[in-house]
Amino acid sequence: MVKRPTISDLAKEAGVSVATVDRVLNRRLPVSDDTASRVVQAAERIGYHATGLLKRRMIEVPRRSFGFLLQKRDTFYQAFGAELVRVAKLVAEVQVRPVLEFVDELVPSVIAARIRDMSERTDAMAIVAVDHPLVNAAVDEAVGRGKPIFTLLSDIATSARTANLAVDSRKAGRTAAWAIARLAKHPGKVGILLGSHRYLSQEMSEMSFRSYMREHAPEMQLLEPVINLDDERIAYEAVSNMLASEPELAGIYVSGGGQDGMIRALRDDGAGRSIIGVCNELTASSKAALIDGTIDLVLGTPIAAIAARTVQMMAGAEAGERPGQVLFPADIFISENF
Repeated sequence: MVKRPTISDLAKEAGVSVATVDRVLNRRLPVSDDTASRVVQAAERIGYHATGLLKRRMIEVPRRSFGFLLQKRDTFYQAFGAELVRVAKLVAEVQVRPVLEFVDELVPSVIAARIRDMSERTDAMAIVAVDHPLVNAAVDEAVGRGKPIFTLLSDIATSARTANLAVDSRKAGRTAAWAIARLAKHPGKVGILLGSHRYLSQEMSEMSFRSYMREHAPEMQLLEPVINLDDERIAYEAVSNMLASEPELAGIYVSGGGQDGMIRALRDDGAGRSIIGVCNELTASSKAALIDGTIDLVLGTPIAAIAARTVQMMAGAEAGERPGQVLFPADIFISENF
């Protein structure tokens, strides 16, 4: 009786690993055309029982390029980008080539130019961007050419964008206000730091923060927000100035980036135990600050859930799916729940 060739026999004949043959059979990760062809040809030579399936896999699976254009290349965006790339490679119904890039300059004209450039090289895009007429025009142009564009973490004003996936900013702002109002050692002033009002998510967070305070903690006096451009150095200077000029400072809310600057300023001043600090994103720095009591609460972005849903929607965009907006609850971290 002739022994039927196994997957190991096929891998040896094709000169590839068993894992590569498995990827061709099950579409687990992208495989180059040359490699897939070599596997099919080897299957035909040795009479592998699933040769027909291998051929169908090569024919049936559409190939698409998904672009991910994120903001500053910091710890959070590196992790977010890595997760987007990881889940993109797991899509079964489409063979995805992920393209991950970062925009280190938060300048609308620069972001718009990068959107135009990437839209020429990809079939669909997911972007993190400020709301600005230049950015909106670039999105309108790309979508007009049949390139779906999804906004991540913060929406933009144009209705052309395919969908927005983000943390629910209204709930996040009210949660931050609840924490400071409940935990503050005394009534007093509260500082607010934003990356930019051009991030609609941060604008909504600030509005919701103020709304909660008006309703539930009118004894707290909210200071005018400071724009830090998601820059640690600007945030450090802003918080240092607050600490020096506002003896009745009771809390600080950082909605956006720059939290490392707040943490460093509170540590340098030794004020972490008396001032309630709330910021975004659990990083090594913010986790350490929670543990040592420098800050009190972190509102995190559920990057795994957002990445998975984003890639799923990008893969389904050709079917005309336009869900509009998908909001996620923020992850809540304190020193006791790691």
